[in-house]
Amino acid sequence: MRVIIIGAGVAGLALARGLLNAGHEAEVYEEAPELRTVGGSVTLWPGSTAILGELQADYATIGRRLETLESWADDGKRLFTLDLTVAERRYGHPIVHVARHELVELLAEGVPVTYGAGAEHVVPERAEVRLADGRTVRGDVLVGADGRRSAVRAALWGDDPATLSPWVTWQGFTTRPTTLTEERRAVMIAGGQGLCGLIPAGKGRLLWWFDVRSAPGQPFWVDDSRVVERLRERFGGWAEPVPGILDTLEDVGFFPHHRQQIRDVWGKGPTTLAGDSAHTMPPTMAQGANQALEDAWLLSRSIGDLRAYERARSKVVRRPARIAGTEATDMQRSYAWLLPDALTTKVYTALLRRYSNYLLTAS
Repeated sequence: MRVIIIGAGVAGLALARGLLNAGHEAEVYEEAPELRTVGGSVTLWPGSTAILGELQADYATIGRRLETLESWADDGKRLFTLDLTVAERRYGHPIVHVARHELVELLAEGVPVTYGAGAEHVVPERAEVRLADGRTVRGDVLVGADGRRSAVRAALWGDDPATLSPWVTWQGFTTRPTTLTEERRAVMIAGGQGLCGLIPAGKGRLLWWFDVRSAPGQPFWVDDSRVVERLRERFGGWAEPVPGILDTLEDVGFFPHHRQQIRDVWGKGPTTLAGDSAHTMPPTMAQGANQALEDAWLLSRSIGDLRAYERARSKVVRRPARIAGTEATDMQRSYAWLLPDALTTKVYTALLRRYSNYLLTAS
């Protein structure tokens, strides 16, 4: 079967690998002139590391395996600790935090990608796309994996259905040594000013991010020339290592949060969607890349029945999307003390299975 994939992000590249491994033809067309490696890093849960194994994408040399996820108050008091090794033992695969550029580079190995070839006109009923260079390509199946501003989704649904959340993320890496950089624990710190996250990403890098409330035209939005100064003012009084991290800030990346209602059916005829084009969600539950990999895994196995793929995925992806849409991590301080660590770990481990078609099928 010949499959045309629009978009060379995590979903598109992983899908192409899965299809090629299964003996199909897969062609990827990407609007950008080269592989898109911008962005911070992502946490891959057990279903995703298992899928990478099936895709023959060896992640052993990238990122850092995580063993705990700690929640702190802004004064440094520990609220709770998730033991991530419980999920690793339960599902047989680790939890790994990797730089996004390393993940897409890994997935791109051996995958035929044509760059500088954005989709200009899409005919979903014929799995046909006219590209920016004037060529027209047609396959047995067309997959829109071209992100939140998907041209394929626009041809299927019309206008962008995503809406802005009142939260934004500013993030980046620091290579200045900290108490967390070489460890296997992630820390999330919640307070009245917002949320700070710190996760080691391997190779001496620590991902930091700050979630704050903002909207277009307000402070902390993308065009805020004083954003570094504002972040230092807002979070500078928090417990270490936050003040030390703030001292390292130079170039910071901006990511607005979007919410999207998840449809039961994503496509029509020989055309479907994968990744953010179908289910954009805030980064609250660290699920974006994971759900893209889940799409790729199931679609590569269900390429002959697109509607079955969409129904199965929409049922599962809707669960983390709903929770992510509440920006629930900002509420840690108010509810976290109610549950002991062991119970919190048990609940979270069970949720990981509910968020994964792979784990639901395998376990």
